[in-house]
Amino acid sequence: MDVLRTPEDRFASLDGYDFTPHYHEISAADGTPLRLHYLDEGPKDGAPILCLHGQPSWSYLYRKMIPLLTAAGYRVIAPDLIGFGRSDKPAAVGDYTYRAHVEWMSQWLTGLDLSNLTLVCQDWGGLIGLRLVGDFPERFARLVIANTGLPGTAQVSPELAAMMGQVYPTLPVPDATMVQEKFAQGDPTAFLHWVKYASECPDFSVSDVFSIMSRIDGDALGGYAAPFPDDSFQAGARAFPTLVPLMEHHQQDREDNDRAWAVLKTFDRPVLTAFSDRDPITKGGEKVFQKLIPGAQKTDHVTITGGGHFLQEDSAAPLSAAIINFMNSTS
Repeated sequence: MDVLRTPEDRFASLDGYDFTPHYHEISAADGTPLRLHYLDEGPKDGAPILCLHGQPSWSYLYRKMIPLLTAAGYRVIAPDLIGFGRSDKPAAVGDYTYRAHVEWMSQWLTGLDLSNLTLVCQDWGGLIGLRLVGDFPERFARLVIANTGLPGTAQVSPELAAMMGQVYPTLPVPDATMVQEKFAQGDPTAFLHWVKYASECPDFSVSDVFSIMSRIDGDALGGYAAPFPDDSFQAGARAFPTLVPLMEHHQQDREDNDRAWAVLKTFDRPVLTAFSDRDPITKGGEKVFQKLIPGAQKTDHVTITGGGHFLQEDSAAPLSAAIINFMNSTS
């Protein structure tokens, strides 16, 4: 496995991201060492909050929330998934699988022996983080689930998977503008266009992804693009949409998610959903968590008004306040 590492000067002078880097070494399946970066801010004896990002962001996504959460007395741990941020980046799209991401984060979680965690997860942070809960439920005290999902066989039937597999090859290779239009129109093929854009468009860029999903200014766009000096560093970002387990060849991943759901359906510790009302991808996805997880059935859930997909970016204060109120009320 060939592995790239973003030069450190790409992270110099990022506005609002003045945090001390920490690293932990894990291993790929072939034995290749991978350096995983994470932040660890706030009082070390504070209740720990594990903040997991999605695609194509990194721990920079939580830069506005970290000072708010640490000021409230909490310890905030925010890793960069492999392929993102300051973490190492396997160079080939084929190096990334859903199962590999879960395994990499499992090694990191157990290697640091983290426990009593409040998980805050969004986008792929949920698809991976909720699998960690399924594998290590004893390590999690609470869950905050935002703008994400966990597709299992109950959510994606064989018929639906087959239909999406048939539609996908018929779609043109879109640019970012076309993807944005499909989501705005509520087109049922919008997500498949997104997958095709990420995996096949020669002009794929992280900056364009953020312009599609949220209202983000130029300085912030530069921060999100910092880990990716050129397209050779973007294999992980390109791979993620194709790994969402929606098609026939993802059957094993859906069954793996079923096993996580079996644990979540018994998880009676506190669970908060905090979805935003302007996310074109996951709006309404909170209902399945509220219905199926016991710990979510005794919580006053929140909707983040005016938030886009990356609500940590455009709604950092209300999301942080919701987390703090939730933790204070369930301490």
